[in-house]
Amino acid sequence: MLVLTRKVNQSIIVGDDVEIVVLEVRGEQVRIGIRAPKTVGVHRKEIYDQIKDENIAAADIDPSDIPD
Repeated sequence: MLVLTRKVNQSIIVGDDVEIVVLEVRGEQVRIGIRAPKTVGVHRKEIYDQIKDENIAAADIDPSDIPD
């Protein structure tokens, strides 16, 4: 894991087209902004994990369970 220190209004570039900007720091909370193309999915990790689990469950359906 890469660990970086940034101040408010400083950013990190991921790849060629994703920018993560530190917007605000309040105590232990950090607000970030993410600039990315619309083709790049950006999700909180817990939401991403739910999407992944639902996709796995959907792929595990037996075709005979689907009504005609």
